[in-house]
Amino acid sequence: MTLQNPLTLLASGINIRKAGANDAAKLAAIGKMTFAETFAHANTKEDMQQYVSKAFTEKQLLIELEEPGTIFLMAFERDRLAGYAKLRSSKNPSGLNSNKALELQRIYARQSYQGKKVGKQLMEYSLEMAKAMGFDTLWLGVWEYNPRAIAFYEKWGFEKFGEQSFTLGYDTQTDILMKKRIE
Repeated sequence: MTLQNPLTLLASGINIRKAGANDAAKLAAIGKMTFAETFAHANTKEDMQQYVSKAFTEKQLLIELEEPGTIFLMAFERDRLAGYAKLRSSKNPSGLNSNKALELQRIYARQSYQGKKVGKQLMEYSLEMAKAMGFDTLWLGVWEYNPRAIAFYEKWGFEKFGEQSFTLGYDTQTDILMKKRIE
């Protein structure tokens, strides 16, 4: 995997590239779609609408794309956006025990691409990018009621190290914090 190349063709036929400011609308659209596909069944319509209407606007994504220390990765099959990931250097939560940690804040694949290695490719690329940037740990928060995602992260060697609150609309939920040492 060559990180210098902005567009990398992976064995599965998935292309991954860094997003730029001109990708804000695409990221907003896939963010809304994948978030709803993942969480709408387990949350109220009101809470989902409240969160999505703020977190996945083109304006908000443009702000995030321009934040120092934030990188969005976009996964394509041919010209169709199949998934994305968001990496960011942020304040480390207690219990992380690393001064050189990078947060994997989001990693989503469209429902129609689940099981087609999009998440795997995004995770591999995220880990390689973090390593190339000098980080020794990748960490994330995952909703305690998302067993599929938890199992995915455990398969990748992530270990639980704490919890934090996440507010979805008006509902305060619990995210499990997980970390993986980058080797």
